[in-house]
Amino acid sequence: MQPVEVIPGDGPIVLGVPHAGTFVPGDIRVRLNKTGLQLADTDWHVDRLYEGLLSSATMVKAGFHRYVIDANRDPAGVSLYPGQNTTSLCPTTDFDGRPIYDKGQEPDAAEIEARRLAWHAPYHAALEAEINRVKALHGVAILYDCHSIRSVVPFLFDGRLPDFNTGTNNGSTCAQAVEAAVVSHTETAEGYTSVLNGRFKGGWTTRHYGHLGDGVHAIQMELAQRTHLASEDLPFAFDEEKADRLRGPLKRILSALENVAPTLNKKSEIPGSEQ
Repeated sequence: MQPVEVIPGDGPIVLGVPHAGTFVPGDIRVRLNKTGLQLADTDWHVDRLYEGLLSSATMVKAGFHRYVIDANRDPAGVSLYPGQNTTSLCPTTDFDGRPIYDKGQEPDAAEIEARRLAWHAPYHAALEAEINRVKALHGVAILYDCHSIRSVVPFLFDGRLPDFNTGTNNGSTCAQAVEAAVVSHTETAEGYTSVLNGRFKGGWTTRHYGHLGDGVHAIQMELAQRTHLASEDLPFAFDEEKADRLRGPLKRILSALENVAPTLNKKSEIPGSEQ
């Protein structure tokens, strides 16, 4: 299989989908234990959820599972959240802190580098190429990174996660107008809860590509999976009724981003710059 699939659009929005893939090469799969083989930490059906919401948007999807390598982690292995529980570039535990490999079968440094070259690098090469293509068309690009996670994961966070978790690394990865365009809809979506820069402030993708001076704005959306799954456990089935309801505010978010894109001024939208 190909590491990445690109569905090009002609608008200013690029949808990144790094964690919906479920492919695990055979030589890795045979080393996973029963916990690992469940692939429970997949961003289940996120690509399906966003499909067709904004016809002009570009989508870049990783086909490989995050247990092969995590496309939303720093390739140098630097932690996104120092001092907090998280998973690594090539995870050896799941989101509950349980081992995912048979004992002694975890990847070593050489294998991690080989996986980076085979999977992580092609995904980001494609994502960067699409961001640059879109920016050449519009003078600006907005990367909207699509994620989901179980609502309750004690190893990673306390309590129950809000439905919409918007991350801009405390406002550093996008213009305030971009952040506001998203939050205005998450905060008013009837029947849903939301937070800005809570437990999930934006992963490596958001922080790496969000360069306002270059006209690239990045924002991450982490959805609680109760919003669109029948159950947050095996078989992680897609709930059509829940998803149809959720797609309303998601479509309004993407439309708002498309509308705000032409108004962005590279200089004046940089935090701290003169207006």
